Amino acid sequence: MFQATRRRLALWYTAVTAVVLLLFATGVYMYVRSTLIERVDDTLNHVVEVVVRSLVIDPVNSAGDGKLHINLEASFPDNADTVEDDRIDLEWFSPTGELLWSTFSFPLNIPIHLNRTGETVRVVRWDIEQGSRGAEGQGSRGNVSVLAPTAEENYQSKILATKSKIEPSALVLRQVTERVEMGRQVLGYLRVSHPWFEVTKPSRQLIFDLSLGIGLMVISVAAIGWFLSGLAMKPVRESYQRLKQFTADASHELRSPIATIQTNVQVALADPDLEPQMHRQQLLVIERLTQRLGRLVDDLLFLARQDSAMVQPSFTPVPLDALLIEAIEEQRLVAASKNINLSLDIVEPPTDITADISEEIYTLDGDWDQLARLFTNLVGNAVQYTLPGGRVDVELQQIKRHDRTQLQVKVKDTGIGIPEDALAHLFDRFYRVDPARSRAMAAGSGLGLAIASAIVENHKGHIRVESILDRGTIFTVTLPRRVGEQVSR
Repeated sequence: MFQATRRRLALWYTAVTAVVLLLFATGVYMYVRSTLIERVDDTLNHVVEVVVRSLVIDPVNSAGDGKLHINLEASFPDNADTVEDDRIDLEWFSPTGELLWSTFSFPLNIPIHLNRTGETVRVVRWDIEQGSRGAEGQGSRGNVSVLAPTAEENYQSKILATKSKIEPSALVLRQVTERVEMGRQVLGYLRVSHPWFEVTKPSRQLIFDLSLGIGLMVISVAAIGWFLSGLAMKPVRESYQRLKQFTADASHELRSPIATIQTNVQVALADPDLEPQMHRQQLLVIERLTQRLGRLVDDLLFLARQDSAMVQPSFTPVPLDALLIEAIEEQRLVAASKNINLSLDIVEPPTDITADISEEIYTLDGDWDQLARLFTNLVGNAVQYTLPGGRVDVELQQIKRHDRTQLQVKVKDTGIGIPEDALAHLFDRFYRVDPARSRAMAAGSGLGLAIASAIVENHKGHIRVESILDRGTIFTVTLPRRVGEQVSR
């Protein structure tokens, strides 16, 4: 179950990241490609402006009729020096569209389309006769590879959109066409061409780089997603295991007294002539077990409410010294029966700590019933697990940390102690250090310290335990005096 959930989390994480990377790569590609096209168009327009300014215009005749024409020999004296960029080719057309001059080694037969934004054209071979061949040659300046026409071949030009799929064998050009006029007279058309591979080559390289980068990143993200999903599932798995253990422990704790009650009832019903003395003893056993069940149900209900935060505590001023006095008095008879010295020491606050009113030095905002349950539990455990002739000392003092006044209660005993490896699990529900010894010494359910920890947490406090086996244990509870404050650990 957890592995399947982990796989789904990793797949979702990888898929979402891959989509984001793909969208990012698409945006980068479109931006770079449009930038390359814009750069080529700017170059072509610049060449058009330079060539138009260098054209030599002569009158057609000396009759003075105002007709003009372009002097091709003077305007284009040398093909090799016409433009500085040897990757750019020029074509000059008459006003009727007839090609008069070109740097190409063959006519492209591309119709004239006036534009200043540039268009992409592809020159493809069209074989008139099936099986004819074309001869491959170089342009007049060696800038592109073209197919030179033979007697059996002709060429057809197709205007393509910028996003068209270009075949490697085709001659692909980016062109800008400008109409040259003098007054209202059209002198001709100038077409400037630039090879399209200046765009396709870096674009393809960019696609390869982006694909490789995205692939590597997706693989890395998949590995990281698997690792992170494992980390995310770890507390869920631990919580699930704790829930299973809690359910099993609760079932066991409930089953034992219920089975005992059922046995006593069956015995009483099976023998109607049972002596009143035995009958009364069985009823007392049933009463004791039902009380135990009631306490267990109350404890479980309290923990469930704390976990779900169903009940918001109503804090009121609680004099902690008076509360501890009551808790000590409740346990004094039990301690005396075991010859245990039980004492309470209220430490006077240091001189640097002042209180508004002397009787409020040990007063805090809290829930009286919960705090009474907390310290009764701690003192009761200390008395329960201290051998006859031992000591249980409770100490209350006021401390100051980070400019905040806090109250600290220590419950020290000289009892049997707790093994070091058990301290980390001491506040787990139904946990017992030694189940056999615990059941022999106390009739608790193993929820007392879990409830104590929940109460301390509910009051924004902190509880810690120190213990040495066979020498004693110290529980230290630190609580803030005011609601909203947090005890620093």
